[in-house]
Amino acid sequence: MGAIETDYLIIGAGCVGMSFADVFVDQSDADVVIVDEHAKPGGHWNDAYPFVTLHQPSSFYGVSSAPLGRDRVDERGLNAGLGELATGAEVANYFDNVMRDHLLPTGRVRYFPMSRYTDGRITSLVSGAITEITARTRVVDTTHLKTTVPSTHTPSFDVDDGVRFMPLNSLPSVSEPPAGWVIVGGGKTGIDACLWLLEHGVDPDAITWIMPRDGWLIPRETTQPRLEFFTAVMGAQAAQYEAAAAATSVDDLFARLEAGGVLVRIDPSVEPQMFHAATVSAPELAALRTVRNVVRMGRVSRIGTDRIELRDGTIETSLAHVHVDCSASAIPKQEPVTMFDGHVLTPQTVRAYQPAFSAAVIAWVEANYDNDDTKNEICGIVPIPNDRTDWIGLTIANALNMRRWMAEPELSAFLATNRLNGFAATVAAIDPTDDDKQAVLARMREAIVPGVMNLMRLADE
Repeated sequence: MGAIETDYLIIGAGCVGMSFADVFVDQSDADVVIVDEHAKPGGHWNDAYPFVTLHQPSSFYGVSSAPLGRDRVDERGLNAGLGELATGAEVANYFDNVMRDHLLPTGRVRYFPMSRYTDGRITSLVSGAITEITARTRVVDTTHLKTTVPSTHTPSFDVDDGVRFMPLNSLPSVSEPPAGWVIVGGGKTGIDACLWLLEHGVDPDAITWIMPRDGWLIPRETTQPRLEFFTAVMGAQAAQYEAAAAATSVDDLFARLEAGGVLVRIDPSVEPQMFHAATVSAPELAALRTVRNVVRMGRVSRIGTDRIELRDGTIETSLAHVHVDCSASAIPKQEPVTMFDGHVLTPQTVRAYQPAFSAAVIAWVEANYDNDDTKNEICGIVPIPNDRTDWIGLTIANALNMRRWMAEPELSAFLATNRLNGFAATVAAIDPTDDDKQAVLARMREAIVPGVMNLMRLADE
C-alpha cells in the first residue's frame, strides 16, 4: 500500500472536475490529484449514447483555457443556421486532450483513472492496488452534480422477460424495423430519441411517446453567443424580466414567457409542469410535433409482453415493439449543500444550466479568496430545476449572483474574458452608436429589478 499527499483532491474528472481543475491550476500553485472511475476524462460523456450532442453551442462548453470545436455554424440538419453542437465523441476527446495537453504538463496534477476514492483511500478498479491519500487543504467532491445517463441508469419500473427493452445507447444497433417504437420519458433523452428516429425516416405514427410530464423548453435560437443572434438572445433576456415584472400569477408568468419567446412547448394545448432546461431548435420543435401518439398517463410501473401499465391506465404493446428507456434524469434535483465547508468543497451550479461555467467561477473564487463565508456569499447556489416553478427560484438566484459579482472588480475582469461566459463577448462587441441593440439592453436593465422583486413575491405565494 502506497501513500501520497496533495493540496487538493478532486473526485471526478467529468465536466465539473475538469473545468474546476483547469482554472484552479492556472490561478494557484497548488498540487492537485484527480481521481475518476472512468478510463478517460469526461465523466458521463464516456457512457453517452453514440448520437448524443450538446444541447448548447460548443463555443461556451468545456473548460476555460481551450476552445471546443471550430466556432462554426451548422449547415445541415435540424440545427442548421445555429452554432455547432459537439458530438459526444468530440466532447470526450476534448476532455482527454485538456488532461494531456494542459493539466498534466503543469507537473502539479496527478491523475488516477479507473480508480475509486473512499475514506482517504484510492483503490484501482483494475489492479486493486490501494493508495492512501492525504488532502492537506480540500477535497473537491464533484459527485454532487453527477449526471445519470441511460446506459448506467436502472429503471424505476418492472420489465417482463422477453420484452425488447434497451437504453438509448442501443438504438443504432437495431438491425430491422420493429412493429413500433415506444419511447419512455419526456425529457432531453426522450427528445433525442424521437429526433433520431425521425431523422432516420421512421414514420411518426410508428412512435409511441410516453410522456409522464410535458416540459417547457428553451428555444436554442436564444442561446447563441454570436453577434448576428444578438436581438434573439438579448431580446429573450429582456422579455424574460419584462414577463417576470408584469406577471400576476405563476400561470400568467409562463403565458408571458411563452408569448415573449423565452420558453416553448411541444403541444400548445397541454400546460407543461416540468422544466429541465432542454433546448430545441425551431426545426426540431416542428419535427417533434409530428409525433401524435403521445401517452400522458403518468409514469410507467411495468412493461409487460402485451401491455404497459402506467399510473393512470394501460396501453397495448407487443414483443415485436422496441421499448427505449429515456427515463433517466440528467442531473437529478437535489437539496443544495454548503459549498465551501471546511475541508470539503462541493461544486454546484452558480448559473442555471451551466455546470462548466459554474465550476470555473468556483475555482477562481477558491484560488482568490481566503474566507469560506465570503466564498459562499459570492457563489450563491442556483438550484437544479425539475418542476416549472423551479424556473422562478433559479432566475432569482441568477440575478442575485450577477449583481454580487459586479461588486468584485477582479472577478468581473475574469468573467469578461472567460470563454464559458458565453454572452459577455457578444455584449461587449456592441457598437455604442447602434441604437437598436442599445435599446434591447436598456429594456433588460430596466426590467431586471422589478422582475426579480415580483418573482420573489410569486415564490412566496
